[in-house]
Amino acid sequence: MSPRWHRPLLWFAAAMGLLTVVALVGLFTDDRQIVGSPAWLKPFKFAVSLGLYALTLAWLLKKAHRLRRTGWWAGTVVTVASLGEMVLIVLQAVRGRPSHFNNSTPFDETVWSLMGNLVMVLWTASLVVAVVIAVQRDGDPVVRSAARSGFALSLAGMAVAFLMTMPTDAQRAAIDAGTSNGFVGAHSVGVADGGPSMPVTGWSTTGGDLRIAHFVGIHALQALPLLALLLAGFVADQRVRLRLVRVAAAGYAGLIALLTWQALRGQPLLDPDRTTLLAAGALTVLVAAAAAAGTTVRRRELQST
Repeated sequence: MSPRWHRPLLWFAAAMGLLTVVALVGLFTDDRQIVGSPAWLKPFKFAVSLGLYALTLAWLLKKAHRLRRTGWWAGTVVTVASLGEMVLIVLQAVRGRPSHFNNSTPFDETVWSLMGNLVMVLWTASLVVAVVIAVQRDGDPVVRSAARSGFALSLAGMAVAFLMTMPTDAQRAAIDAGTSNGFVGAHSVGVADGGPSMPVTGWSTTGGDLRIAHFVGIHALQALPLLALLLAGFVADQRVRLRLVRVAAAGYAGLIALLTWQALRGQPLLDPDRTTLLAAGALTVLVAAAAAAGTTVRRRELQST
């Protein structure tokens, strides 16, 4: 019997596709603002992101032959946790209330607490899926390596979100003074959430923004396997493709670290200082040199035989 796609994840991905359309309509017809952003922007972004994530997991689990039942149950838990997360995000959008970091009323606090617990369940279930993918031994080794690295980096990207839950200096001061507005945690660093931001993404243009590293990290699960598939069409030698994927994974890890470091220093993505630019340049040179070395070594191996 041929492997089947993980149906709960597929159904969830389809639902996110539908929600994406609904959220787009909301963006054009609902003029309400929540913390400086259109009310339906967060449901739109999360629907696209989680939909792609679910679709990728369904594809990877389709290729799993070892621990298939474990993978199916872990994928189902990812589906349920993701669905619960999206229901709460949409609920708060409909109510015109912030879904993240909001403890201003007992109901909002309950919603935010549930979301935090669901994220922990989602991360843990994703880790189980990552283990299932890691123990597979059949199929294209290049794609398999890309999937393993992509999963590890995706989990690291998810973990960046925990930095957002820490109270800012201003929030700590307000809590100590007894004047807190009920919000604990923020996306931005060095500035308040809701200020000037980039279109579509909503990332801050005046301070650091941890959502950037979070987003880039999560989607390593799509980027690295896609790179492996693209390389198959341009590079015939499997060893070279494997080396290039490993170099790309190392570079991707460096990019996540760089974006997190930049955000924690309160710098906007598009306004880096000299130190950040030097670090980015060094990372680029190292990745390019490692990629060139990987192909050169293979040429020498072929010439020596």
